[in-house]
Amino acid sequence: MSENGSGKIARGRPLERRNPLSGLPDLRRFGVNPDFWYPVAPSRSVRGGQVAATAFAGERMALFRGRSGAIHALEDRCAHRQVPLSMGVVDGETLRCCYHAWAYRGDGRISQIPYLAKGDGRPPRGVRAYPVREAYGLVFVFPGDPEKAAVTPLPEVPDFASPQYRTMTFSRTVRCHYSFMHENLLDMNHQFLHRGVVGKLQPQLLGYRSDQRSVEARYLFTHTGGKRNRSARLLASEGIGSQASSDVMTIRTEYPYQTLDLVPESAERPALRLWAVYVPEDAEQRTCHAYGLLMIKRPRIPAALQVAWPFIRHFTERVFAEDRMAVEAEQRAWDEQGEDRNHEVFPLILDVRDVLRANGVPLRPRAAAETSTAPCDGRACDDPAPRADPGSGHVSAW
Repeated sequence: MSENGSGKIARGRPLERRNPLSGLPDLRRFGVNPDFWYPVAPSRSVRGGQVAATAFAGERMALFRGRSGAIHALEDRCAHRQVPLSMGVVDGETLRCCYHAWAYRGDGRISQIPYLAKGDGRPPRGVRAYPVREAYGLVFVFPGDPEKAAVTPLPEVPDFASPQYRTMTFSRTVRCHYSFMHENLLDMNHQFLHRGVVGKLQPQLLGYRSDQRSVEARYLFTHTGGKRNRSARLLASEGIGSQASSDVMTIRTEYPYQTLDLVPESAERPALRLWAVYVPEDAEQRTCHAYGLLMIKRPRIPAALQVAWPFIRHFTERVFAEDRMAVEAEQRAWDEQGEDRNHEVFPLILDVRDVLRANGVPLRPRAAAETSTAPCDGRACDDPAPRADPGSGHVSAW
């Protein structure tokens, strides 16, 4: 383990396109590692008997909840005519395509083709099913090697169910590569961006440590003047946001997730805790969906938090909107320049880039990803050999 950036971290695998300034592979050309559990929807968005469309890194998925309440995640296409299954209808524990009513079980297998007579032909095997679990009010899927799902734990969010905290859930699309989001949260030197909301905050890096999978930084925050948004002072009864408070913030990227704890001066427990992850939506991973769980410590007077809740959400939404403005501007610059020209000098951010590079998966160039396939007449190609999904190590069942 290296302290304060003094140690070395294994570099990512070499790519043809490199940062012209650092000589390292361009981080924005790395995708997230699919062999982890990722949220793809809030649980409340998939009600009983309903279907919802979602995506992970260009892989479209159909989520549906059967009669039993169990949720399933299928590749979002019918094996018959490729119509999205997210347009379908839930029938008991199966999902029927809206076009010809082909029925699919939760494992992706076809259970019925209503009009098919005996001897009419051998139907395809079905579509890919993803391991799926529900936790923390979110639907998690495992988009990587399905054999690794059972041995890969869900992320830990210790105080989600604690009676001492109340949780606020965030779900927002951000038009940027997920790495910009990791950098934004870890690099607290950008408080000037939020000066209209939090006033003048002076962050002081107390220290940080990094290893192959993680980077953790500790900051001391001191309010040094300026008008502070009233909502900032409603985050907890411990004094967060008061003009004289000094708060210690610990931020950690534990690949692929991020956490933040803020402990006010003289407090024993964090006044707020954040868990976040940034899930790519498109194949080129230029857009991600940010999921966040913000746990706020209940004050001594419980009703106070209930009254303050709308103001706290408004405050956090304002801060997030400013962050989103900045990271989307960074992504636009990358798109215009065609490469990463960032002049990064902060050792902490250089380390987290190494972690994201070393644990991520190089993205395929668009030209290589676009391959042609031979036409199929519906008989000779109804049950082709499984196709490997490059970069993920798993096999899709087509």
